[in-house]
Amino acid sequence: MIRNIAIIAHVDHGKTTLLDNMLKQSGTFRENQEIGERVMDSNDQERERGITILAKCTAVMWNDEKINIIDTPGHADFGGEVERVLSMADGVLLLVDASEGPMPQTKFVLGKALKANLHPIVIINKVDRPDSRIDEVLNEIFDLFINLDATEEQLDFPVLYATGRDGWCVNNLSDERKDLAPLFTTILKHVKPSNYDYDAPFAMLVTLLESDRFLGRILTGKVYQGIAKINSNVKVLSLDGKVVEQGRLTKLFAFSGLKRISIEEARAGDIIAIAGMEEASVSDSITAPEILEPIKSTPVDPPTMAVTISVNSSPFAGQEGTKLTSTVIKERLLREAETNVAITVKETEKGDAFEVGGRGELQLGVLIETMRREGFELSVSRPRVLFKEKDGKKFEPIEEVIIDVDEEFSGIIMEKLSFRKGEMRDMRPSGNGRTRLAFLAPSRGLIGYQGEFLTDSRGTGIINRLFHSYEPYKGAISGRRNGVLISTDKGEAVAYAIFNLQDRGIMFIKPQDKVYCGMIVGQHNRDNDLEINVLKGKQLTNVRSSGADEAIKLTPPKLMTLEEMIAYIGDDELVEVTPKSIRLRKMHLDPNERKRFSRSMRKE
Repeated sequence: MIRNIAIIAHVDHGKTTLLDNMLKQSGTFRENQEIGERVMDSNDQERERGITILAKCTAVMWNDEKINIIDTPGHADFGGEVERVLSMADGVLLLVDASEGPMPQTKFVLGKALKANLHPIVIINKVDRPDSRIDEVLNEIFDLFINLDATEEQLDFPVLYATGRDGWCVNNLSDERKDLAPLFTTILKHVKPSNYDYDAPFAMLVTLLESDRFLGRILTGKVYQGIAKINSNVKVLSLDGKVVEQGRLTKLFAFSGLKRISIEEARAGDIIAIAGMEEASVSDSITAPEILEPIKSTPVDPPTMAVTISVNSSPFAGQEGTKLTSTVIKERLLREAETNVAITVKETEKGDAFEVGGRGELQLGVLIETMRREGFELSVSRPRVLFKEKDGKKFEPIEEVIIDVDEEFSGIIMEKLSFRKGEMRDMRPSGNGRTRLAFLAPSRGLIGYQGEFLTDSRGTGIINRLFHSYEPYKGAISGRRNGVLISTDKGEAVAYAIFNLQDRGIMFIKPQDKVYCGMIVGQHNRDNDLEINVLKGKQLTNVRSSGADEAIKLTPPKLMTLEEMIAYIGDDELVEVTPKSIRLRKMHLDPNERKRFSRSMRKE
């Protein structure tokens, strides 16, 4: 019998690390085989950011029973991945940190699992943490199940205690802590395989789509009924029942450990990958020719935020990238929208820019960073939320914000969020002198808040956001309070000029950085924009000075990540993204054009 399980949890609660040890202890790797940490996080950005972005499948054998395991992202920005893969699962492992307890993304992923009528196995992870509060966390988990309208059966969940990093799990804290055998035993006992009709015509639902250099498009999904055999004829049905394409099953793959292995046939209940289909996409059904109805699929939550991506039009365009035209940008974005159902792409009226919708700043930042590494040059606008019209009223996305900070910083956090139209819903101590604050705040008020929050909490605070609902428009929110410093010329920045301009604000550049007219080189310490010349060197003279020149002492520049830059810019500014550089610039580089634009905006 096959068990299909998904591992779900909040960010950094230990899903991928626990899965590493499940793979090791099930004999997936040779004893002398060298493997790194978080082997399922194979994407470069996943390793750098320490988060799971893409859902992935693997399989292990335990007591001659096959367990297909799906590792899911914990961040709500990648919720599209979670929703799709839960349709493949017969059960879920819900991981919760023994100190932090249930967090916003725990609520998000568990809510999706309960709606899919799955019965979770709860694992309280990291129980060896010195600040663990196991009994309280278990009560919080039970309350969360009740709040999410879990059924009586779902409330009767088994609880295990683990430290995934050390590779052990127990049914009771008094048991011997040696391996993950209790976890495998609980999976086989608690996750009941579905009853499948092997004699019915073949049908599978596509839940993941990826590209392979050798095989082309690979579609992964679960076989819901019948048997798939190599060379059998199939057709692809969209969600509305239309025939997308017809073809043959030329290649079938099953999962074993970290590898895909070629197979001759697959039976109902198997999670398989198919290559060779040209048009089939996520949420489509691949079926035998006689089937007329597609398999029902969970609708995906719509995007709440969008950025405009266009060609790089700066004076340095084309110097670092290889993919520069709107045509190649459009092709790449449409390809992304095909494989990532949480992304939407619309062409603007002029046709040279594209509105890309997503779940949040992180998801859009990951997409732009991926394109940058592929050689694209882009201009990216400030994110804006996507409003809805209902009965003539404007509605905006609201997010649930959970914040953990030291008590001394809670006052400034509450003040800042009230400026951003946040409403406090809860405030309680969370142990060790820390306070947990819960707010409902408009998404547009939270754009760019992450950096400010880390400054206000001296880097010790933790903020988590989760889409809550659409509510009536909350009114105007004041944006960035400081103006920017704008370069007046093109060339390389000079240390002497930067030194003399340091008292005007915070610099974003260092000596010898390339700048151009209209590029943003710093933040003004007043509320207006200021044009400055960072190329002006010291005037040389043939008269010997009476004393030696003083050494120039420069304040280190403020460096921002791509997501921070995207959140920082105003409506009349852009982020220039190239494979080697990320720069801030004004939308209109010419100062006269900028003045005309600002006058026209004031008239409106």
